[in-house]
Parts: sequence; structure tokens; C-alpha cells
Amino acid sequence: MSLGPEASIKEESTAPVADAADGRGGETAIAGRSLKQIAWRRLKRDKVAMAGAIVVIFLIVVAILAPVLTKWFGHPIDEYHIDQIDPTFSTPIGKFGGISREFLFGVEPTSGRDVFSRILYGAQTSLSVAFLSAVLSTILGTIFGLAAGFLGGWVDAVISRIMDFLLAFPQLLFAIALVSVLPDSFLFFGDRWSRVFVLVGVIGFFGWPYIGRIVRGQTLSLREREFVEASRSMGARSGRILFKELLPNLAAPILVYTTLIIPTNILTEAALSFLGVGIPPPNPSWGGMLSDAVTFYSIDPMYMIIPGGMIFITVLAFNLFGDGLRDALDPKAR
Repeated sequence: MSLGPEASIKEESTAPVADAADGRGGETAIAGRSLKQIAWRRLKRDKVAMAGAIVVIFLIVVAILAPVLTKWFGHPIDEYHIDQIDPTFSTPIGKFGGISREFLFGVEPTSGRDVFSRILYGAQTSLSVAFLSAVLSTILGTIFGLAAGFLGGWVDAVISRIMDFLLAFPQLLFAIALVSVLPDSFLFFGDRWSRVFVLVGVIGFFGWPYIGRIVRGQTLSLREREFVEASRSMGARSGRILFKELLPNLAAPILVYTTLIIPTNILTEAALSFLGVGIPPPNPSWGGMLSDAVTFYSIDPMYMIIPGGMIFITVLAFNLFGDGLRDALDPKAR
């Protein structure tokens, strides 16, 4: 049983109860609330954070249901609609990039592909890369951060220097060099998901030092606390102290930082796709759509506004939710 500080944080509330023994009513009983209950109560009061959470959940559902929504409201992502393109200027026929009841977000210049369908599949790609790379960064950062902070000595020195090296390493240049030598597809994955896993590996590997530093600093502080000394005096092994005492007390900062690095990963994936080393065409990607829109933004601005707006809304929603979650999980916040 963990004796950490989260066990002692309680919030008192009163509620009228009836005394069945002597029939007296109107008395009050003290009901304790756990840290989770306090955090959830604070988070619900933060309307901005809840709005961000609703947008995040909506985007996740849309990404999961992309094939179904495309079938109901759109067209196949690689289906060309030349009849929707002006043959003289190679731009969509109609106003606002060809937006109509049949094409909800318009069509692409030159090809006439449905922008709505490609935005949905682009959300699937961007969120998959962002979530999986965040999970990889969190796992690696937690393991190495715990080891560095708890063991100290030469282990701390070696891990700290590795983190400094990775933080200084040019991530974009490495991704460009790596993608150029890797095949378009490997194992049984297609070119789209093969590149997704490559991006997850690159972004996740270079992202773990950020959370590793946070975990290391928190571990250095917690390992000197009374509940850790009590566990040592009772004969607890290092493994039990790490995973039963320290790790539960690190859950809050780890969860908050994981939420906050997801939008950073979305921007990184979009930047790599914009530079041509992300998701290979004709697979849809928000960054790839922005790259294609550079040629047509002066005559068809909607083709740039729609994917750019989706990136902006997604990153903003994650940041608002992450900030609210950080405030809710802070025991010193009021």
C-alpha cells in the first residue's frame, strides 16, 4: 500500500444524513474526497478545458469513423472529379474552392479529389502519429527518468548526457536522412502505415528526453521523502519503491506532459509532410495538403485554409485541455 502524498490530500464536504439509531436528522457527516475526485471536480469547473476536451474527443471519433463518414458524406480519397475543375485555370468550379452539398469542403485544384474525405483520413494519420509517438516518448522518458533520479551516480550522469545530446540533435535533418534510405513499405504494411511507424519512431525517440527530465527531477525530490524512507526501513526492494511508491506519485505530471506533447507531435508530423518526408502521396496528410496548396493559395485560398484551420483547431484544443488538466491535478492550485 502506497504511503505517498496523494493519499493524504483530501477535500472535506458536508451532507445532511439521518441518524437511524435515535431518529435525529439534520446532522452532517464528513465525506473525504480522493485526489482523483478533487481533480475531476476542478476540471469540470474549467469550461475552457472541457471545451477543448470535447473537441479532442470529437476529432478522435471522426478519425476512427473516417471510412464510414467518407462513404456517407464524401467520395473515395483517390477518386478524380475532373468535371469539377475549370479546364482553363485548373481551379475548382464555383465559389470557395468548389464547396457544395456534394463536396462539403470543396475539391482539390487540378485533380478534383474530395477535400472532405482527405481531411478525415488526414486526421486519422496525424492523430495516429501524435498519440503513438507520445506513448513511446512517455514510456522511454519514464523508464530512463526514474532510473536516473532514483539510482543517481554514474547512471544519472550517463542518462543526463544522453538526454542533452538528443535535445541538441537536429531531429528534422535526421528524419529526412532516415526516410531517404528506408523503403516505402516494409513487412506487411502498406506505404502509408509503414511511413506512420517510421515517423512514430523518429518523433517518439527524440521526444522522450523532455519528459525524462521532468520525471528525473520529480524522482530526485520524491526519493528523499518520508514515505520512501519508511518503505526502505520496512525492507522494501528497489523495484517495489520505484513502481509502488514513486511511480504513482509521478502519474499526474506524466499524464499532463503526455497531453501537452501530443499537439507538438501533430505539428512535427505536419512539418515533415510539408517538407516531403512525411506521409507519401497520394496518401492524405494535413501537412501534405498544405504543401500542395502553396502553388494555388493565391487563386484557391480555401485549399490552404481548410487543412491549416484543422491543424490550428486540433493543436489549440489539445493545449487548452492539457493546461486545464495540469491545473486540475495541481494539489496547490485553488
